[in-house]
Amino acid sequence: MDRRAIGRRINYWRTRRNFTQAEFGALMGGRSKRWVQAFEAGDRQADPRLSVLEDAARVLRIDLFALLADAPTVDCVDPVELQRIREALQSHDVLTGTDDTDPADPLPIDALRGRVIHGWTSFQASHFASLGRLVPDLLVAANRAAARHTGDDQLAAYRSLSMVLQLTEAASIKFGDGALATIAGHRAVAAAEHSGSAVIMASACRHLADAMTNDGQPRAAADFAVTAAARLEPDLTARGADGLSTLGMLYLKAALARAVAADRDDQAAIHDARAVPDLLDQADGHAAELGDTGDNNALFTAFSDTNVAIYRVAAHVQLSQGADAVAVALNITDDARAALPRERRAHHLADLARAYTQAGQREKAVDTLLEAEAEAAEEVQCRPRTQRLVDDLRLLGTGSAEGRLRALAARCGLPG
Repeated sequence: MDRRAIGRRINYWRTRRNFTQAEFGALMGGRSKRWVQAFEAGDRQADPRLSVLEDAARVLRIDLFALLADAPTVDCVDPVELQRIREALQSHDVLTGTDDTDPADPLPIDALRGRVIHGWTSFQASHFASLGRLVPDLLVAANRAAARHTGDDQLAAYRSLSMVLQLTEAASIKFGDGALATIAGHRAVAAAEHSGSAVIMASACRHLADAMTNDGQPRAAADFAVTAAARLEPDLTARGADGLSTLGMLYLKAALARAVAADRDDQAAIHDARAVPDLLDQADGHAAELGDTGDNNALFTAFSDTNVAIYRVAAHVQLSQGADAVAVALNITDDARAALPRERRAHHLADLARAYTQAGQREKAVDTLLEAEAEAAEEVQCRPRTQRLVDDLRLLGTGSAEGRLRALAARCGLPG
């Protein structure tokens, strides 16, 4: 056994679980802090017997293989961290909007806003694993601020709380938990309505529409997004880049929801499919209003004519129109795509890989997935939707790309 490599993995998982060395030692049967330090350093006095490693894996709530094998290429959110997010979201204070159990002062508004910006910046950089550790504490802090502050500071706290709940929703979708995303989305809308900001309301509505779509309610999601856009449009069009961007995103989410609904085997599917181009055109119109001088990432929307084109690709893919999706994607320049946040770029490439699969260009699909992985490994290796595509490609066969696909599947943690 490589004692030092195992020690590094112990340190990594102990830190990720938020255990101090003293706490970890206590959970390991009353070991001393000095023993843990030696264990993590790979010193000979720390016993690396298999029984000790099994105890460590149990305490850290990981598979023993995670300690014995080489470290993963990227860090993916694991079930323990997802459960912590769920517990924070469903805690008494966060559910009721109260804060009677902790005497600590709330975070100042500027400090809270800074933490929210950090969380969203991590999301757009595809650092999803960090959100598993950041989001639970941020939910509690934002809720406390909204419950304790008064006046204008309380309105600002509600804006931050809604944005944290929207971040929870967006992260939950990445982690493949549609039900959790919907819960967070509903709470985000409620907090936004308390904030007095039409922009925050629109942002929360577009995230809830996304959650509803991913949770099997695409028609309700489309109706909700369009209704929110109609209600808020007068205020949003007067709010510059923030307003136009969130308004445009409502139409993009409605378009994708209709495309998802069109995949159903019922009489309304034709109507859903026909509605998609008009909704995308609505978004395109707001992107044109925003213009080249606008903020192309206002309120973390990445809204622009390029993002509208990316949604056109996603809609074509959802409608099983792979060749059409590829044609749209080929008109997106490298410079335009490079201007988007990393998460958007990698997400688009994963959609494009599915489009190539639908168009029968499976070797090209593998190469596009590898390009997405180079942009943001977590988007490919950690997301259930992308892992399913890798599995599909393995079943379909990819010719000369088989070796590259096998290596990618291994990095995704898929069984051989």
